[in-house]
Amino acid sequence: MKFVETPIPGVIEVHPTVFGDHRGFFMETWEENRSREGGIKASFVQDNHSRSKQNTLRGLHYQEPFGQGKLVRVVIGEVFDVAVDIRKGSPTFGKWYGTILSDENKKQLWVPPGLAHGFCVLSETADFVYKCSDFYHPECEHTILWNDPAIGIEWPIEDVILSEKDKNGTLLQDAEVLPNYEDYR
Repeated sequence: MKFVETPIPGVIEVHPTVFGDHRGFFMETWEENRSREGGIKASFVQDNHSRSKQNTLRGLHYQEPFGQGKLVRVVIGEVFDVAVDIRKGSPTFGKWYGTILSDENKKQLWVPPGLAHGFCVLSETADFVYKCSDFYHPECEHTILWNDPAIGIEWPIEDVILSEKDKNGTLLQDAEVLPNYEDYR
């Protein structure tokens, strides 16, 4: 496994080692010791799996309190995955990082607690799986508006399909509950 730091402290791309031959492939998707050495010091309590059709955009979601770190990957299809630093006091507050995750490149992205997360589906469908560092607390879930101009994410789709929750997200500047950088260092 290779761990690649991104411009946002704590957000890490994970490039697993893939062993393939005429039968298919094998790869380790998580190994605690190597991951800790690579900068992911989370314990995971929950795995999730979602399937979405093309042009679906999910996010930008976060949980506060009970910040939820997510190790995300795509097992079928392709998505544009985004992490946004919303930690008050962070030197990269309001900045975003995006990358393509697919069944072809097999990359993963670690989105630590205290950041907002979202993705949009580029392929016909996508199966998106992720490990979570805390349990889901629906009463603590918040949504930043996916197209907040102050953040300026360059989503690579046009005819966006959104849930009502995501349509009604809050601008970052108006968010009443944001994590503190010092709490998630």
